[in-house]
Amino acid sequence: MFTGIVEELGFFKTQNPAGLHIGAKLVLESLKVGDSVAVNGVCLTVTRFDSSSFHADIMPETLRLSNLGKLPFNSPLNLERAITLNGRMGGHLVQGHIDGTARLVSSVPEGNAHVLTFETDKNLTRYMVHKGFVAVNGVSLTITALQETRFSVSLVALSRKSTNLGLIKTGDTVNIETDIIGKYVEKLFRPERGISPEFLAENGF
Repeated sequence: MFTGIVEELGFFKTQNPAGLHIGAKLVLESLKVGDSVAVNGVCLTVTRFDSSSFHADIMPETLRLSNLGKLPFNSPLNLERAITLNGRMGGHLVQGHIDGTARLVSSVPEGNAHVLTFETDKNLTRYMVHKGFVAVNGVSLTITALQETRFSVSLVALSRKSTNLGLIKTGDTVNIETDIIGKYVEKLFRPERGISPEFLAENGF
């Protein structure tokens, strides 16, 4: 589990059938084989590491749903270690399980921030709400505008500087993880679960 607060910008070194090789520094502190690291929001398991990089396995499913299979050499990567129970919860609960991707369609300055608007599938926006959470390349952000296949977020200067969202260009693809709460609520309201608005009303909810 992660918070969506990026710890450092690593970089993509190589990819092979066995996984990814990622350059890093901060996240290597106290790292152990088997630990989880969010890479552009994707939860990956560390298989080996040295003083300047780590290797992580990657599944075909991950390559299908994320942008990790499309990155050029030396691409900057948002990195975050898994949270500990005694740590602060700065963002929101992020699983590192990518739901799909979105494409940047515009970046507009607004005061000391930039408003980023993304195009994505309505199967992802169905789990988004205005002022709700979304993880974009692993960064915990608040949705400021929402349409059927588009959503916007506002990025402050610190987030632009400390994550790769400050480097993306129109047309670039980012990883999206929607808030897990919406998925659970939808499942509970499916007819086969026996819970509906009428059922809740009849039982005092």
